[in-house]
Amino acid sequence: MAGRITKSDQQLRPDPRYADKILAKFINSVMHAGKKSVAQRLVYTALDEIQGKLDKDKSENLPKTAIDIFHQAINNVRPAVEVRSRRVGGANYQVPMSVTTRRRQSLAFRWIIHAARSDSGKPMHMRLARELYDAACGEGKAMATRSNTHRMAEANKAFAHFAW
Repeated sequence: MAGRITKSDQQLRPDPRYADKILAKFINSVMHAGKKSVAQRLVYTALDEIQGKLDKDKSENLPKTAIDIFHQAINNVRPAVEVRSRRVGGANYQVPMSVTTRRRQSLAFRWIIHAARSDSGKPMHMRLARELYDAACGEGKAMATRSNTHRMAEANKAFAHFAW
């Protein structure tokens, strides 16, 4: 049944290394075919890669720890608005709508993971580390997806009165 309220947020356990529920949810999003230990190893290796890069490059505008880079990346990629297709009077309109908090987070996860998976030639943990680091800096494919979404919403704001 769609829209049913579940207790998934209360049942979600924080991840074992950083004791962070958002990271645990991200690990679950990365997971393929129920292989959680593989997903955990991948994400933790990516965070270790980011920490090594932070230790080497002393940048003043970035946080000092990898988990803070992760949170900053997620916050940067979260969209504020999106366009939804609405059928009015026989025509389909792309109507800009604000995004709920849960959907903002899930879209950010999805865009970062898709951007990392779409690359090729390097191991997944390196691609994920680079995408998270780039997103924290305000760059990368996930940030491009976010800006495209915002640009489409801005272009179609004339149809905002169809949002109900």
